[in-house]
Amino acid sequence: MGKDLIQEVDEKILQLSQEGYALLKQDRPEEAIIRFEKILELDRHNNYALVGLGDAYRKKGEHDRAVSYYRECLRYYPGNNYALFGLADCYKAQERYREAIEIWEKYLKYDETNVTVLTRVADAYRKTGNFKRSKELYLKVLELDEGNPYALIGLGHLHYDFKDYRTAISYWEAILERDRDRVDIRVLTAIGNCHRKLKQYERGIPYFLKALEKDPHNFYALFGLADCYRGVGDHRRSLQYWERILEKDPHNKVILTRTGDAYRHLGDLARAEEYYHQALNIEFDSYAILGLAMVHKARKEYREAAESLNTILRLDPENPKIYIELADCYLHLNQKEEARSVLKEFFRRGFKNTHIQHLLDRLET
Repeated sequence: MGKDLIQEVDEKILQLSQEGYALLKQDRPEEAIIRFEKILELDRHNNYALVGLGDAYRKKGEHDRAVSYYRECLRYYPGNNYALFGLADCYKAQERYREAIEIWEKYLKYDETNVTVLTRVADAYRKTGNFKRSKELYLKVLELDEGNPYALIGLGHLHYDFKDYRTAISYWEAILERDRDRVDIRVLTAIGNCHRKLKQYERGIPYFLKALEKDPHNFYALFGLADCYRGVGDHRRSLQYWERILEKDPHNKVILTRTGDAYRHLGDLARAEEYYHQALNIEFDSYAILGLAMVHKARKEYREAAESLNTILRLDPENPKIYIELADCYLHLNQKEEARSVLKEFFRRGFKNTHIQHLLDRLET
């Protein structure tokens, strides 16, 4: 091949490569793929084209195809960082976290100050449940880049995953303090959820309200508000938000059951029953059955309530509330021995509960 022809091919490859990567930046992966495939017709092992194809298919969510191109690139160019990072990101998207970690840890041996890689590997360790290593890497990011939002958010998620909600709040509040009105809605709902988990319902409400100002249809904000109002006993307000969710998602059995609960607490037993049945028409739900049992109890239909509660007990033997409600039904039916037997069964199964012990003690005196 003559020099002029080689130069012409090189220029063509450069042009196609520039066009391909520009199209990727514009989120036009299909058109980018055409450019990169044309490069491979001219140069079968071109690293820019192989990485570009990997990036394009990764953008499309076709991670298996993306992996094949990144691996092919690494066969010929083992040290290509773009192929390595692309491959690791694919593994992460496929929830193959250990394989992603292996790639990123190798890179960190050569550059332990790369904040992007540190946060990604910390995220992956969090996903695999390695609290210690994940926290160590997030904190290292904060040493290198004080206030790094990805590290702060990651630390929040890490502590949330391990049920340390107060510490999670402290990291997410740092993001909120910095970004104020520009804060990501997910930070607001995350803080609200921490307060919800801590049963600090009143403190969670303002965060969910602020989230709804940003997105009036956000499921997590609507759910959080409904649950917080339920937690403080304001069932009328709670109902408003459950029904707003049902406007968008009318077949959500969890929300149908929660809506039924709200109507039951408000004394509208007929509407409550209607929503419980709607939930059960979608799929069996022990909470909907429990709701129906409580409707029967409110109507003094103790035998029907006991039947429903016995159904749940067979499927959910660990829930102490079921034993308490069932024993109460038997007492209303003047079946004291049955009530005592139900409470004893709870302890025979190896469970412990102070309230149930007190109830049993009272029945045996």
